[in-house]
Amino acid sequence: MEIVVCLKPVPEAETRLRVASNGTTLDVEGVKFVLAGYDESALEQALLLKEAVPGSKVHAVSFGPAPRTEEVLRSAIALGADLATWIEGPSGPGADPVTAARVVAAALADVPHDLVLCGKQAGDDEAGLFPGALAETLGLPDFDSVVDLRWDAGAGRFTFLRATDAGGERWQVPVPCVIGLQQAWNDPRTAKLPNILKSRKAPIAKRAAAEVPGPASVPVGFALPPPRTGARLIDYKTPDEAAQKLVRILREEAKVFP
Repeated sequence: MEIVVCLKPVPEAETRLRVASNGTTLDVEGVKFVLAGYDESALEQALLLKEAVPGSKVHAVSFGPAPRTEEVLRSAIALGADLATWIEGPSGPGADPVTAARVVAAALADVPHDLVLCGKQAGDDEAGLFPGALAETLGLPDFDSVVDLRWDAGAGRFTFLRATDAGGERWQVPVPCVIGLQQAWNDPRTAKLPNILKSRKAPIAKRAAAEVPGPASVPVGFALPPPRTGARLIDYKTPDEAAQKLVRILREEAKVFP
């Protein structure tokens, strides 16, 4: 089985973010980018399927500028990916999800893929548009918010549970397909030191984007949330007194209750 995993470098959760001078994007100077969030689960799920289905290969693919894109791919190799492809992108905060999907789809045109795995949404913009846009461009069926992804060798199909607002849906789908993963079977693994050292020298296929189309969307403003004002402590002697004071504050001062 040929499994492609699409990865996106995102700012580390503890990174201090700044607004760029143009007021519309993130200032990426000095920002540490990592593999995180749902993409971690997508990579973990790909590795679990590789272990469960003999002869499978995991191909990590990422679109973006140096050095952050290469670093994320090396992290994927250290965790167990067999191949890695870096699609060179322009510097800056990165392309919008639909544009990125079109570029990655063009790169996958000549890459074998029975399954294309993505995190259901990126850890930075939280847009959730990439898997669907990628599937539409590739002409493949797409399923989002997927958990418990399994391969049924007898039926030649993937089975999974898809979370919806109305509950869980159980599906069987043929290959090839695009899956936006919500959660792998277990928590993402940690790379071992020998594998990290080997990944430093592992080959990464580098290719220029065939053609970067005009952006499907353009940011018009970017602002950080207002600073927190801190917590307010309530003096009390009993839990009942604390509850009464809290309700009074919420009703009379915060105007939360009528």
